[in-house]
Amino acid sequence: MSSLLLAACTPKPEPLHYGTDECDYCRMTIVDPQHGAEVITQKGKIFKFDAIECMVHHVQKTGPDQFGSFWVNDYTATTGALVDATTCTFLISKNIPSPMGAYLSGFEEKTAAEKFLQEKGGEVFDWDRFEETRDKILTLLFLLNLD
Repeated sequence: MSSLLLAACTPKPEPLHYGTDECDYCRMTIVDPQHGAEVITQKGKIFKFDAIECMVHHVQKTGPDQFGSFWVNDYTATTGALVDATTCTFLISKNIPSPMGAYLSGFEEKTAAEKFLQEKGGEVFDWDRFEETRDKILTLLFLLNLD
C-alpha cells in the first residue's frame, strides 16, 4: 500500500510547450522538441530547459541532491515527449547541434544512440557516467561562454 501512495505522490513531468515555455536556465524560448529537458525537485517544483546542457548546468549550480527526477527529449522521437533521463543513452557529437552548442542529445533506446554514433561520430554514455561527463559538458559550456 505504501508503494501505491508513493507512486500517487511522485510528480510527473509537465509537457514542454514549444514556442512559449522559457528555459529556466538561459531564458531562451524552448523551441526544439529534440533537445528539451526538465527536472523535478524533491519538493515537486518543475524546471524546464531548452537543452540538456542547460539542465546539466542548472543541476550543477543548484546541487544534484535537490532533484528527484530528470527528463529529456528523445532525439529520435517526433512528439517532443519527455522520457526518464536516468534510463537514456546520451551522445555528444559535433555533427548534431543542440540549442546551446554542447552537441548533447538524449536517446531513449541505446541502439538508436549507437546508430547515430556510427553515422555522426562522437561519444556515447549512459546516466551512470553522468557525474564524469557533466564536467565535460560544463567545460564545453564554459568555452562557449554560457556559464
